[in-house]
Order: sequence, then structure tokens, then C-alpha cells
Amino acid sequence: MGFVKVVKSKAYFKRYQVKFRRRREGKTDYFARKRLVVQDKNKYNTPKYRMVVRFTNRDIICQIAYAKIEGDIIVCAAYGHELIKYGIKVGFTNYAASYCTGLLLARRLLNKFGLDKVYEGQVDVTGDEYNVESIDGQPSAFTCYLDAGLARTTTGNKVFGALKGAVDGGLSIPHSTKRFPGYDCESKEFNPEVHRKHIFGTNIAEYMRYLIDEDEDVYKKQFSQYIKNGVTADMIEDLYKKAHADIRENPIHEKKPKKEVKKKRWNRPKMSLAQRKDRIAQKKASFLRAQEQTADS
Repeated sequence: MGFVKVVKSKAYFKRYQVKFRRRREGKTDYFARKRLVVQDKNKYNTPKYRMVVRFTNRDIICQIAYAKIEGDIIVCAAYGHELIKYGIKVGFTNYAASYCTGLLLARRLLNKFGLDKVYEGQVDVTGDEYNVESIDGQPSAFTCYLDAGLARTTTGNKVFGALKGAVDGGLSIPHSTKRFPGYDCESKEFNPEVHRKHIFGTNIAEYMRYLIDEDEDVYKKQFSQYIKNGVTADMIEDLYKKAHADIRENPIHEKKPKKEVKKKRWNRPKMSLAQRKDRIAQKKASFLRAQEQTADS
């Protein structure tokens, strides 16, 4: 059979339906979103909370959200750039920073709902599996589901660092150890020590030491911001330990004081009736004076 050109007729275009805008833009996976958003009918109007984790080139965004017809409602949020307040000056998008951001989100949310003293989470970080369970006689643990967006959910992805931070912070999020660093898919075994190294940035410290020995020029180029801020390989683990303790001590977001801004006016302010009448009188007087001067000359 020869080549047949497919001609799209008028009927095809009349029946064509465009996809949702965020699908056309390649921003939302609606197949996944439907399953994350739709609540069971027997739960009526109970919100189904999602832990939204997104990465930009220079920041980490962690939010607790739930869907309404008008749009998503953000209950609480934490960002990677906030870690400066807790002593982390560089590396705002690595695995250790994503763990800290998840921990900050969890502690901030529980503090908001008055559950921070009830659900402490895992204070001694081991990297091993940990799940939050509801305590009898107390409000239930805050449950939400991970929304990874369009990220490739491969083993060791930083999204799971934020998840681990939130779980250790006291949130109940269904998960397994299969996607954490340290899981071997061949032997089906999980090594929590490898995961702990990633949480405390020990893997970064090891790479820094390796580069110093092998190629110092590459080290100076790749870790220029670490050198600038005086962060050495030996300091990294203590830096993150201190950050975890500081986050637990004070997770509350402090609003910046409002700046006094003097607004510029590019047009004349509106005049009152008396001002307009006075202006006309001045114009008249000026015109009459000019007429007198021309008559005298």
C-alpha cells in the first residue's frame, strides 16, 4: 500500500478539545494530581493534605496544601533560603538542605496547630526507617501525602530528603525506604548509614577532601562559595547538627518589618474647589498685569 497523507478535516478540528493550560505548559501531571487530590466520599469535606516539594536552581520549596474548587490552599510553607537563619550559608539545594527544609516545614506546621510538644518526631537522626503513629488520648498525627510533581522519583532523589525531614519532624507521610540513598535494588537491602551520611552532608565533605588531594583548582572552582564563607569539610556535619537543633528550637517564620515607602507622584494631586477658584483668580490677575504692561510700553 502506498503512502496515504492524513488530511485533518473540518470535522476533526470542530471536535478537537485543547488540554488544560498547565498540561499544555508541561507543569502539572493531572494523572497524578487527580489521585492526590480526590478525597473519599465518606470523609465529606475533610481536606486531603499534600506535601508539595519543588526544586529551583537556587531554592527548595516545601508546602502543605489542599485542593479547593477555587484553587490550592497553602496551609504552611518552608523554603531553602530560610536556612541562612539557622547557620547554613551555602548549599541550599543539596540533599542535606532538603532534609532541613522538610524538618523546618514539619516543626512549623505542628507549632501552628499546637502539636509540636505531642509529636516530637525523631530527634536522634539515624537515617533508618521511622514512622509517626497517633498517640492515644491526643489529637491524631498530621497525615499528608508526598507530591513530587514532575520530578523523576529515582533512588536518592532530593525530594525524598525533604520527605525524610518532614517525617523525622513529626508528620505522618506514607513511605518506604526503597527510594532513600543507601537502598540497593539488587540485594533489596537498605543501609541507613549511607542515608545518614547524605542527611549530614558527609558525602559532600568526603568529595571535598578527595578534590583537595586530586585537583585543587577544580576544588577552588566547584566549592568557591564554601571557601568564601569559610566552610571546610570538617565543619559540615556539625553545621547540619546545629541547624537541626536550631530548627526544633524556633521554627516560627518571622515577618520582615514593613518598609516606610514614600510614594512618588507623577501627576498633580487633585485640587479642591476653593483651590481651583483661587488658581483662576491668579491667572486672571496675571493676564491683566501683562495687558497693562503692554499698554504702557
